[in-house]
Amino acid sequence: MKIIITGASGFTGQHACQHFSDARYEVIAITRKSEVEAKNCEVKYCDLTNQKAVLELIKATKPDYVLHLAGQNHVGDSWEDPVSSIQANMMTTIYLLDAVRKECPSCKVVIVGSALQFDVGNIATLTHPYSLSKTMQVLIAQSWSHLYGLNVVIAKPSNIVGPGRSNGVCSIFARKIMNMEQDETEQKHLEVSHLGVQRDFVDVRDVVKGYDVLFQHGKPGEIYDISSGINHSLGDVTMHLKTFTDVHFNVKSKQYGEINNPSPVNPEKISKLGWKPTIPFSASMKDTLDYYRNLS
Repeated sequence: MKIIITGASGFTGQHACQHFSDARYEVIAITRKSEVEAKNCEVKYCDLTNQKAVLELIKATKPDYVLHLAGQNHVGDSWEDPVSSIQANMMTTIYLLDAVRKECPSCKVVIVGSALQFDVGNIATLTHPYSLSKTMQVLIAQSWSHLYGLNVVIAKPSNIVGPGRSNGVCSIFARKIMNMEQDETEQKHLEVSHLGVQRDFVDVRDVVKGYDVLFQHGKPGEIYDISSGINHSLGDVTMHLKTFTDVHFNVKSKQYGEINNPSPVNPEKISKLGWKPTIPFSASMKDTLDYYRNLS
């Protein structure tokens, strides 16, 4: 079976390409200009904000599956350039889905949303342009499924961690610790926004397996949370990382006091399809740290 993976050079994209290649899919890795490390993939370069280029891509490849990972995923950048964020997240999704509608309407598509989507019934829950762009992306996916009968499923992963290049907080901490290990002049401390901040972290390798399950069993138009179901604080993150290094470092919190943390994200819906997380949080932290060590 032929699968197109957009955002193939990104953190999750690299893992997805390797997973589906190992599972004997014919993988077409889509990137705008970066390299794709995964083996046994056909790499194609395409600017997904170009509607004509997207249509030509789908027409030429006629995929059985599309995993749409490409987009802008930085909250700070969305404040600086909201239009680009909307183009990268919403418009690329429209172009892909409409190309699928025209050229291969039986293709199954998984669109990857975000845990930072807001409640469209309450504008007060909108906190940044990134949230707007991802919420609109999901609405477009559901709308094309409803209006045109496309087989589109929406995945909503929680905070993705694990080995690979990522701008997530766990990777930032791991890179800092690796620098401490390699450079004796590096300051031996981590700065944390608030040690009590809690998030649901799920390993990237488990997430990619979840996307595979959604291709096989996900229902069109439905949204599936992919999560561990367990919250970990940033204090937990630093303590886990400390156990995997001989470097003694201090942790400095920029803020103190109570904080309102979200409840753990329940993955019950996708669990009913046969998926469950298998990689413990401690293993994710160790593998992340080892990844950056191996780069040095």
